Amino acid sequence: MPRIRRPSTSGMVAGVLLVLCSISSVQFGASIAKTLFDRIDPAALTLLRLAIAAVVMLLIARPRIRSWHRAAWRSILFLGLALAGMNLLFYLALPRIPIAVAVTLELVGPLIVALSHSKRAIDFAWVGLAVVGVGVLGVQSFDGSLDPLGVVLALAAGGCWAAYILASASVGRHVPGVGGLAGALVIATVAVLPFGLFGVIGAVAATPSVLLPAFAVAMLSSAIAYGLEMLALRRVPTRVFGILMAAEPAAAAIFGFLVIGELLTGLDLLALALVVTASAGVAITAARARPMPPQTGQMPLVP
Repeated sequence: MPRIRRPSTSGMVAGVLLVLCSISSVQFGASIAKTLFDRIDPAALTLLRLAIAAVVMLLIARPRIRSWHRAAWRSILFLGLALAGMNLLFYLALPRIPIAVAVTLELVGPLIVALSHSKRAIDFAWVGLAVVGVGVLGVQSFDGSLDPLGVVLALAAGGCWAAYILASASVGRHVPGVGGLAGALVIATVAVLPFGLFGVIGAVAATPSVLLPAFAVAMLSSAIAYGLEMLALRRVPTRVFGILMAAEPAAAAIFGFLVIGELLTGLDLLALALVVTASAGVAITAARARPMPPQTGQMPLVP
């Protein structure tokens, strides 16, 4: 039996740093996006981001479309629609609620996926903890502290994130490399086109310079982040990657404060802590319960 080569300590450290850089890139991009909503509406910015990311990924991946069979096309279509919903709903939520709150609510989607693969009491306990955190935010939406529609949109984005994870795994089985993601980004762009086209035309006609920060958002939140994650997964086990991804809401809070000056209330921070703890707990207990799966290079790309 061949030995499983374990990552070296230096490789592990480098991988962890790459994951943290990827998380920072995504949340920095989201913070920049929120500063643009006075010049371009969320649907239009979503369209620009997806279109730019699609072009970049097509140039990098150069997918062999003719080799895709029917099952591959179905998976790529599902992935593209999940990407469209995830990005559009998340950006629609951002003008209404703080970035960290939106990311915290969105993280419920991956938690549900994790729960669906487990029947252990400890996992239900972790998800219960996350539900308490979401409940804290829900209470604030009822008393007017948070916009109720923003909360609903972020939760819906989390549902699309869950669909993205399932679709991404399916695409990874049918299409090697990142060609499937490139195709899915094209489909996502087409899906968002009816919602954002007129907004893009109006925004670019009024302020052509908006294309530059839109390009930065696309690079930070899509192309750069995905590249960093690919490099990270060659150096760290997927269980470590999953645990580190639980830091997304904390990173969102930091960049939301640094870039926009968003301050969280004590209840917001409590909810964030509960969901982050639950996410890390699910990843840790899942890793202890089953052997480490092989690295595929296909991972959730958060908005």
